[in-house]
Amino acid sequence: MTVLVTGVGSPATSGIISALRQTDAFDARIVGVDTDPDARGFRLVDTAATVPTAESGEFVPAVAEIARREGVDVLLPLVASELRPLSEATDTFEELGVEVMVSDPDTLAVACDSGELYGTLVKQCHPITPEFYRVSSSKEFIDAVYALGYPTQSVCFKPSGESEMRGLRILDPDAEQADALVEKTSSSIVTTLDDVIPVLEETAEFPNLVVMEYLPGEEYCVDVLAGADDVPVAVSRTHDETSDRECVESTIEECPRLIRYARELSSSLGLEYNATFRFKRDATGHPKLVELAPRLSGSSSACVGAGVNMPALGVQYALGQDLPEVDVEWGVHATQNYHDVFSSTDRETTTI
Repeated sequence: MTVLVTGVGSPATSGIISALRQTDAFDARIVGVDTDPDARGFRLVDTAATVPTAESGEFVPAVAEIARREGVDVLLPLVASELRPLSEATDTFEELGVEVMVSDPDTLAVACDSGELYGTLVKQCHPITPEFYRVSSSKEFIDAVYALGYPTQSVCFKPSGESEMRGLRILDPDAEQADALVEKTSSSIVTTLDDVIPVLEETAEFPNLVVMEYLPGEEYCVDVLAGADDVPVAVSRTHDETSDRECVESTIEECPRLIRYARELSSSLGLEYNATFRFKRDATGHPKLVELAPRLSGSSSACVGAGVNMPALGVQYALGQDLPEVDVEWGVHATQNYHDVFSSTDRETTTI
């Protein structure tokens, strides 16, 4: 079985690659691609290749050529920006006999856009909808921030076109050190309204943003494998990032209500293959949806220790194989750390 995995430069990819190698369902030969020629995951795969960025227009042809050359059976994308281009090119890969583990474009149009996602939840009158506003001007932004209780309460905002956590900022009036809005590499996401406004007003075009309530409670994830007709697998777990995101602590904890919500949304949105829903509790303890990753998330490998190999199950589903009965070992605790990878200086990497 040859599986092509994209985005293998992420530290979390090692857990997914390990999970694919652990399964007894198939013997995985793994082709790894990344935009970085020095991607750390290249040392963990059987064949490695660099590819253009998803935005370049050359990404899909490059990946298709690698898939053809390597005899790939399944394509497993791990990078959010690559989902839509790959989804729109499934016919290209079908001609090569490659199953692409991604939902259809219409589903991704909602799942990958937090503004559209929250708007859909409002239409469904879903109880997990956070209080939010979609804004596209400085005045709308300020009005929304104050409507959500600032400066008495902290407020969050992020680009509307992101359903995941990238670009998230927390407005905290008591922040001691403001975080520059445009500094993507900063480990701090906390800033103040006074520091944000000048940066936003200096942009050539005000960005479309979602301003939402700050949720101070515990964080949970539900990892699902969604099929065309049902959601055969759903596992809930706590989620706690520590040490500047270098360590993720999880406990596989049975949360029937969150599992039910994830199953409902997977079906109503038309998700297919792996996805991860991230919830946080508000000040009253009620869970709200903060993120939907319509792909296999790096932290989902935590489920392997509880007897649920999400990456392998996704590949089996993609190939139309019968899925085994899942028996979750609730209560398992997982600690996911970065680890060292070594290679000799003469290791070569294919470039396309």
